[in-house]
Amino acid sequence: MLKRALWQGLVAGAAGAAVMTVGEKLEQRVTGRPDSHVPGLVLERLLGTSEWAGRQPRAVNLVMHFGQGALAGVVRSLMANAGMRGPVASVMFTAVRLSNDQILENATGVGAPPQTWPRSELVVDLLHKSVYAFATGLVADALAARGGPGPGQRHASMRPGRRSDVGPLPRGASAGR
Repeated sequence: MLKRALWQGLVAGAAGAAVMTVGEKLEQRVTGRPDSHVPGLVLERLLGTSEWAGRQPRAVNLVMHFGQGALAGVVRSLMANAGMRGPVASVMFTAVRLSNDQILENATGVGAPPQTWPRSELVVDLLHKSVYAFATGLVADALAARGGPGPGQRHASMRPGRRSDVGPLPRGASAGR
């Protein structure tokens, strides 16, 4: 399951990052908000370089943005392969994605704790990370469903009172098998 979850997660996370990027660009056109250079600055700090100080290439930002999105997608793929699928799993994953950003940004000194941000910035960040989490979840769930029900779904089908129909299952598949 781990090998399958790794490649599926990288694909799902990259797709989620692409969808989030499109949403960010649309939002920026409406609000006039400039591009964020935080991902690139975090990568610079993690690599211990300041070679681009003040003139960071767009590529550095994109590498961190998509790299972080792809790697975080592995967590959502593990969830899907374990049987944690659907919107509830994507809500749970939203918190993982937000936490991942904040840990890296605060640990490197590039960011500040979210409770210090203006509310408008919090709303925008939550919106974009939610879009990422749900887009990643759709892809991760679809890829995991090709392998049949996950262990959690099979367990649910054996326990009285538990619903085994939560999350997408392949057409004709039974969670009880």
